Amino acid sequence: MSALAGSSILVTGGTGSFGKAFIEYALTHLGPRRLVILSRDELKQYEVRQRFDDDPRLRWFIGDVRDRHRLERAMHGVDYVIHAAALKQVDTAEYNPFEFVQTNVIGSQHVVEAAIDCGVKKVVALSTDKASSPINLYGATKLCADRIFIAANHYAAGYESRFSVVRYGNVMGSRGSVIPLFRSLAAKGQSLPITDKRMTRFWITLRQAVSFVVDSFDQMNGGELYVPRIPSMRIIDLAAAIAPTAPIHEIGIRPGEKLHEEMIGPDDSRRTLLMDDRYVVLPYLAGWGFVPPPGGELVPEGFAYRSDTNDLWLGAEELHDLVGRLS
Repeated sequence: MSALAGSSILVTGGTGSFGKAFIEYALTHLGPRRLVILSRDELKQYEVRQRFDDDPRLRWFIGDVRDRHRLERAMHGVDYVIHAAALKQVDTAEYNPFEFVQTNVIGSQHVVEAAIDCGVKKVVALSTDKASSPINLYGATKLCADRIFIAANHYAAGYESRFSVVRYGNVMGSRGSVIPLFRSLAAKGQSLPITDKRMTRFWITLRQAVSFVVDSFDQMNGGELYVPRIPSMRIIDLAAAIAPTAPIHEIGIRPGEKLHEEMIGPDDSRRTLLMDDRYVVLPYLAGWGFVPPPGGELVPEGFAYRSDTNDLWLGAEELHDLVGRLS
């Protein structure tokens, strides 16, 4: 049974794609005593409340991770926290850099401080492949957030709270996914815009992401950065899976975008373990008494976990089946 079962859980940014999928999973499988949702948008909270029929186990807090006092109020009596709140649009970050710093960096520090002061047992923060060797502002803020959460175990060395990070790639069916756009254009008989025919991406479903986070709570001791072993896909295969007969046209890579994504860089290989279903990146410094997980195998020096050199792939047929389940 998961450590989360029967507990009090808080999700920051809980009305987003991950949050909604986690609520459904938690209410069905974890039997939480309380499930607290903190988010900024009252309309989204209303919509999610209706979706789950105002389940009495759900608690709703309008608030922002920029507001530490509101976080402390929301975390009162909470056992576990999933930090999913973030600003995420790559191009928007380039126009509004300090807004992203305030939410993704300063907001992350607020989550750490509130969790320690409120006696939260464990916190898992959600990261992104763009945080590895970042080339855009969004990725840079998420790398800062990753380091904040790992270093938080030093802050909490004399307390119960422990912190870890989960990093994964593009989520099938999430907000911002290209799938609805491709479907809409194909229905109108229009050509599908492909940034570059060579482009590859990591791919994970929302259900897989939720399960991986839940498993990470059960495995973590604090200080681990978990990366799931997930397949890659080619963007042209995704387009073919969604609309096999639709024409495509290249529009070029957008500013701040990579041709191939990376979740573990070669310089991190010296502290990365390969486990059954995941990689575990160990902390640089671990003065709180960190002990590496048992059974892991150190990856070769210079190893990089990239979407173009991955050993797991989704072909057009598999993508077609996965996309069909989202209909």
